[in-house]
Amino acid sequence: MILHAPRKRPEPWRQRRTAASGAGMLALLACEYPFDWMAYLLSRWSFLEVLEYLGSFSILIAVIFYFSESGDRLKQKHYQAWQVINTAQGKGGSGGRIEALQELDEDGVPLVGVDVSGAFLQGLRLPHADITRSNLNAVDARNGDFRASDFMGANLHSGNFRNSNFSAAKFQDADLGEADFCFANFSAANLAGATLDGADLGSTDLSNIRWQDIKSIKGASLQDVRNAPAGFVEWATQHGAVTSGHSDCQ
Repeated sequence: MILHAPRKRPEPWRQRRTAASGAGMLALLACEYPFDWMAYLLSRWSFLEVLEYLGSFSILIAVIFYFSESGDRLKQKHYQAWQVINTAQGKGGSGGRIEALQELDEDGVPLVGVDVSGAFLQGLRLPHADITRSNLNAVDARNGDFRASDFMGANLHSGNFRNSNFSAAKFQDADLGEADFCFANFSAANLAGATLDGADLGSTDLSNIRWQDIKSIKGASLQDVRNAPAGFVEWATQHGAVTSGHSDCQ
């Protein structure tokens, strides 16, 4: 910060040199004396004060532009995330899709119709996400977090979702057939209209699930399911589900 109060006029050299106690000190004072005059003269120059005001003003303008363009930067961030997802479509591995999907979800961007079939997405965290009509066929999303996410009309066929959290998730009209849900948490999930043919629900937590309108559950394994609602296991076995011998859960 430049001080704008005019500096005191330097004392005459004849008076200044009397403060020197030796030749060394006199040399130092001689070097310092011209700078004292320079500082004195500059402190009285209004142009420097104007330059400082202009500098402060330019910082203010830069801050205003930074915040005014924040929306464009967010759009660019989302565009790059979608580019990562779409470029890797149909390929195995992660390809940066875990980070891209999570960034979009954290920013509240719907993931409607996203295609990550066959991708390696272990540990994917998409709580409260809108994944309606998405394609997660044969995806490996073990240990995922999908709490309260909406999978309406989604394709989870043959996916690996072991140890994943689907509590309060919505699966209306979704295809969960042949998928591995060993040790998953389905508490309070809505399975109305869902297809679970051949799904492995071994050791899953089924507390408070909405099951009465499940579309099909033929061949699904219910071995060692936990907290199943009253009447569910009986209904499921009557419609082709099995309770032993068909689960790969260990």
